[in-house]
Amino acid sequence: MAEDRAGLNGPVQAEAGEAGPRAVPKGRPPQLFPLFAAADTLPGIGPKAAASLSSLDVARPRDLLLTLPHAGVTRRSVGRLADLRPPEIATVTVTVGRHHPPATRGRPWRVVCSDGTGDLTLVFFNARREWIESHLPTGQTRVLSGKVELFDGLAQMVHPDHILRPTDPPPAGFEPVYPLAGSLTQKVMAKAAAAALERVPPLPEWIDAALLAQKGWPDWPAALAAAHAPASFDDLSPDATARARLAYDELLAHQMTLALVRRDRRRAPGRATVGDGALRGRVLAGLPWPPTGAQKRAVDEIAADMGAAQRMNRLLQGDVGAGKTLVAFMALLIAAEAGGQGVLMAPTEILARQHLAALTPLAALAGVRIAALTGRDKGEDRAAILRDLAAGTTQVLVGTHAVFQREVAFHDLRLAVIDEQHRFGVTQRLELAGKGREAPPDMLVMTATPIPRSLALAQFGDMELSVLDEKPPGRQPITTIVLPDDRLAEVTGRLRAALGDGARAYWVCPLVEESETVDLTAAQDRFVRLRAEFGDAVRLVHGQMPVEARDAAMAEFAVGRAQLLVATTVIEVGVDVPQATIMVIERAESFGLAQLHQLRGRVGRGSGRSTCVLLYQDPLNETGRRRLQILRETEDGFRIAEEDLAMRGAGDVLGTAQSGLPRFRVADLERQGALLALARSDARALLERDPQLASPRGQAIRALLCFMEQDRAIRLMSAG
Repeated sequence: MAEDRAGLNGPVQAEAGEAGPRAVPKGRPPQLFPLFAAADTLPGIGPKAAASLSSLDVARPRDLLLTLPHAGVTRRSVGRLADLRPPEIATVTVTVGRHHPPATRGRPWRVVCSDGTGDLTLVFFNARREWIESHLPTGQTRVLSGKVELFDGLAQMVHPDHILRPTDPPPAGFEPVYPLAGSLTQKVMAKAAAAALERVPPLPEWIDAALLAQKGWPDWPAALAAAHAPASFDDLSPDATARARLAYDELLAHQMTLALVRRDRRRAPGRATVGDGALRGRVLAGLPWPPTGAQKRAVDEIAADMGAAQRMNRLLQGDVGAGKTLVAFMALLIAAEAGGQGVLMAPTEILARQHLAALTPLAALAGVRIAALTGRDKGEDRAAILRDLAAGTTQVLVGTHAVFQREVAFHDLRLAVIDEQHRFGVTQRLELAGKGREAPPDMLVMTATPIPRSLALAQFGDMELSVLDEKPPGRQPITTIVLPDDRLAEVTGRLRAALGDGARAYWVCPLVEESETVDLTAAQDRFVRLRAEFGDAVRLVHGQMPVEARDAAMAEFAVGRAQLLVATTVIEVGVDVPQATIMVIERAESFGLAQLHQLRGRVGRGSGRSTCVLLYQDPLNETGRRRLQILRETEDGFRIAEEDLAMRGAGDVLGTAQSGLPRFRVADLERQGALLALARSDARALLERDPQLASPRGQAIRALLCFMEQDRAIRLMSAG
């Protein structure tokens, strides 16, 4: 089946003599065609090696060019065997001596070599006689390179990396190491990479000449060649000149894609939604305290976007407790003030119900009708919700994936607010866009986790950004205590006293039930123990429970009939019980930083002083110790996010598989955030000067986008 790749300049066309997977976008420079051939067109790559390469996500020479060595081997050239210093990787010249074939099956073949100053035994497992005797004929001189170790006091080399004749070029003093899979060897990878480099064509330079000179970067072919031939460990660093240039190429292509998508979205027809402020005024008059400056600024930005003729596509980012829900509701009221409707999408039913509970009092202040639609709604109840929605009498809907169903029709949908956008795929967002009456609804995406700037630029760079960097007044600081789990009895003793005074508390465990393979605390087991100690005041909540039972336990905790809620991370986001003032997290070292921050944010939401107890199991490794130390030092979610990125990496922080985070082959988002910001400003500036990319540099950028396959990304991201 042909791969679907819409080009930057038009539909797909095939190269002469090619069909199927080798179809290429119209506009791809012909010089790039050889780089998009199949991997098995490279020397040494047969069907077996091609299959192994595919597990490294390498299908063409182009992919191999961007699969750089990830490590290196230093080989010391040793003049005499007597000068070896095992264990070390060394290159030596020897005379091949006696062969010792294996005496029994499964034993190794040994070859004793010498140079007059000492002996070196070569060891081969599962080797063929013909191969060994042809490569190591007795009495001949050979240059050997590999790891030398001592075995029973004698120097030996197991499976030498190189067996060369004296006339052969010697192995390099520093040898690059490629990632491997399946049947691949370093020799096969190096040979294929060298052949791929030979196919690299000279292309016009796409990096600004001033920046190129300032950074001292080589041109593109030279950078590729240098990156595949590092001379030292320094050359493997992301900051090495050649690698930094290639990283910038990747980042520039990505940011240019985002800039193009952003421009096209701003040009796309939308529908101006202008409110008179009446409904928002009623809500503001009824709030216990005024919105923060950050909340006011965000609402103003959203109102300006909604009032424009172009479709809004904005990200609302804020720390725990920064007040995203109020901002989102104000945006929904703008839609209602204009005579339209708004929908707030949540990824789970429990979160949707939490949103409904939080927004219902605000809806009462405004005098608007709010409803919820989830997969649990059936029969006449569901039919009534759908009728009111289609008639326009319901102005604000809170829903889950159930809203995407075809029979769900709005009277006049103006705004869609998406909470935790990575849980919703492109197809679902397209279905939501199709529910607008005259034009796709404006889109406001909320994220509950502060995202480091570099990841925000990579993941959401096509969107406008509103940041809530203040907390509403009345939010109390949270005292964070770190304790070893051998002080569990002390914690439960203090908890008993607090519950006796009417407090409400969460107790979070990392697993639902005990596991024989994972040594972590199970919520089910902890619930049984705490229930035995505290009686009917304890409830259990986890993701595997029936929805009705889970909601019932949450409701009893919210109204105070239960005081202690034992839970898994199902309560991480969206659970809002202002009276809860104690959070106990068992085996806290097993959670990520951002997750711990979100869990801690479930307390401190009311006027009472709150405490978070992080219980850990000794001995702590350095990562766990650092993680808990950061939590104790700060409540600043943005600092915590940056630390989390530095400790875990971009994929773990956002969850690469479902986050929409691009998978860069060369660029390192953890270390090259400044390079990403530079690429962003460069891309936007170029597009302002040259909207059609018609200038010489614009044409060069087109070639870069084709090489980086950003044409596909442009099409996918345009889904909204």
